[in-house]
Amino acid sequence: MRKACNLQKGHIVAINGQPYQVKNIDVQTPSARGANTLYKVRLQAVIGGGKLEQTYKGTDTLEEMELERRPVSFLYRDQDMFTFMDTENYEQYTLARENLEDQAPWLADGLEGISARLLNGQILAIELPAAVDVDIVETVPAIKGATATNRNKPAVLANGVTVMVPEYLSPGETIRVNTETGKFMSRVR
Repeated sequence: MRKACNLQKGHIVAINGQPYQVKNIDVQTPSARGANTLYKVRLQAVIGGGKLEQTYKGTDTLEEMELERRPVSFLYRDQDMFTFMDTENYEQYTLARENLEDQAPWLADGLEGISARLLNGQILAIELPAAVDVDIVETVPAIKGATATNRNKPAVLANGVTVMVPEYLSPGETIRVNTETGKFMSRVR
């Protein structure tokens, strides 16, 4: 059992015996004294893809599903299907794009450090590494002599995602990006 206040994006919980993945959590703190903090949770059915929105108090408990975790690497994408390979027993799993949502742009061929969550041998979801290294493809040139201030500019990455990067970076450089927030973390030397 997991309290609603401890839920995180990506957790898989059982609602009416069916697995649902937490997609988003909005925290609402009422201003009245003694009022409970409310957690508005958006869930998606792992099987079938239906969406569900529930509101919980911080002390409400949800049944967390016991899932097997397996280390996998991303092999390839075939239209809207993504194929992963277990790095220990070389078994392959396929997952549809709608189960990945905002994770799909960060998947590059051969990406390792991914954790697959399985139920009865069937892949339900993946957890990406906290950060990935991606090359900058396009960005505006830096202004000479403007290094005294900490300014950012948009940069298009090799995976097509646009992120804000420091002004001194140029195309061809590799940066580290947070896979959950999609924000620049550092330059890779």
